[in-house]
Amino acid sequence: MESVPAIFIWLTPYILSVAAFVILLEQISYLKKKRSVPGPSFVLPFFGNVISLAWNPTSFWEVQSAMAKSSDVGFSVNYIIGRFIVFIRSSELSRKVFANVRPDAFHLVVYPFGRKLFGERNILYMTGQEHKDLRRSIAPNFTPKALSTYIELQQRIILKHMKSWIQMPESNTKPFPLRFLCRDMNLETSQNVFVGPYLSKESQKRFEVEYNLFAAGLTALPINLPGFAFRNAKVAVSRLVETLTVCVEDSKTKMKSGEAPACLVDFWMQEIVREAEQAREKQPPHTSSVELAGHLFDFLFASQDASTASLLWAVTLLDSHPEVLARVRKEVAGFWSTESDKLITADQLREMRYTEAVAKEVIRYRAPAAMIPHVAGEDFPLTDRYTIPKGAIVFPSVFESSFQGFVDPYRFDPDRFMEDRQEDRVYKKNYLSFGVGAHQCVGQRYAINHLVLFIGMFTSLFDFKRYRSDGCDEIEYLPAIYPRDGCKVVVSLRCPS
Repeated sequence: MESVPAIFIWLTPYILSVAAFVILLEQISYLKKKRSVPGPSFVLPFFGNVISLAWNPTSFWEVQSAMAKSSDVGFSVNYIIGRFIVFIRSSELSRKVFANVRPDAFHLVVYPFGRKLFGERNILYMTGQEHKDLRRSIAPNFTPKALSTYIELQQRIILKHMKSWIQMPESNTKPFPLRFLCRDMNLETSQNVFVGPYLSKESQKRFEVEYNLFAAGLTALPINLPGFAFRNAKVAVSRLVETLTVCVEDSKTKMKSGEAPACLVDFWMQEIVREAEQAREKQPPHTSSVELAGHLFDFLFASQDASTASLLWAVTLLDSHPEVLARVRKEVAGFWSTESDKLITADQLREMRYTEAVAKEVIRYRAPAAMIPHVAGEDFPLTDRYTIPKGAIVFPSVFESSFQGFVDPYRFDPDRFMEDRQEDRVYKKNYLSFGVGAHQCVGQRYAINHLVLFIGMFTSLFDFKRYRSDGCDEIEYLPAIYPRDGCKVVVSLRCPS
């Protein structure tokens, strides 16, 4: 009887031949999909270019952009862990992808294993009439009246956190990163704006713990076993939705009694209650407390990562553009004083046009959600000459679109959004930070208001200086784009002028 090593030696040439054949087929498949589009001519078997992506995501996407620029097609391709990917630089083609989110074209992905974590009923993955009905029911949450209610809540939490920052031992002399401080501020702001009085102090603390577990599992491998980050995230989502279900029930009861709305869930439930009374016997769609709580969680999640990134870039860019900072401080001083007990009103916020222009330019210059991944559900003719193959992961680059069309696009220039230039209208097709089409961000006005309030209060309360280190302002994908050092600053209270 032959020994095992001898059999293995005898089989080795056949194993190697089969492996070589599989690798060849994989390479042929990649080249067939690639055609003449810019991209690597050879990719590693199965892994593709995942090592360079994991090692330095910023450099990887810069290379993809450079390849897309190298020809007139406006996009490039690559291969990552068995998946063919398409990186789109062209604004026109990115808009085409955003406009064709439907079962027979593109499916929104956002996060690699989002469907497993959020579930199929998440608003991100809805399409067609069901999605339209849900967005229609959400509309009352972002009326001018609702937004003016949120403005007061936002300011109170922003001020509370900023005052706590100045009490930190590191303030005045030592630099500290703002990233996690802004994240915690945003989470508390969202809790108060969205569910207001329905979360007790104890519930808020539990909510924060559960949310952090969820955030840790967003980019983890989908291993649904005890002890793994993904499992912890799934359990956390269930608990968060349970908590929010109680908030929804309490709000419905309050709105049925005719009380005035005090937070987002109240504005939403006020409309739900009204529709339910009109329907009488038939319950309107998307109105069960559990489903509403799930969508409420979607709002909470959507307002965190990208918003935190924008706050950090605002501080970074204002520090490096003192002339812009001076104009912001002068404008804000005309409406609000750090010594005043009064808050900025909705009317005053609308008058702070330059500060809003700064906020819009921050979002353009450093679009926090730099790319919005989609999956091609079917073969899709992207251009007359190229069809994206079914199953490809498509990355429309919002970041790259922001540097197309605009006048001197690589310059940080808030004046481009002022009345005399209106580049957000002139180059609307390139300003994609809030998306396009059916899945365009429904809360974009709320997001801009939040950034304007933060900029106004931070610059009025503090003298601040970025702690400069090598590469501190370079982009880091987490997955929103952040300053690499987490935005380290030294802050001190400003002396009233």
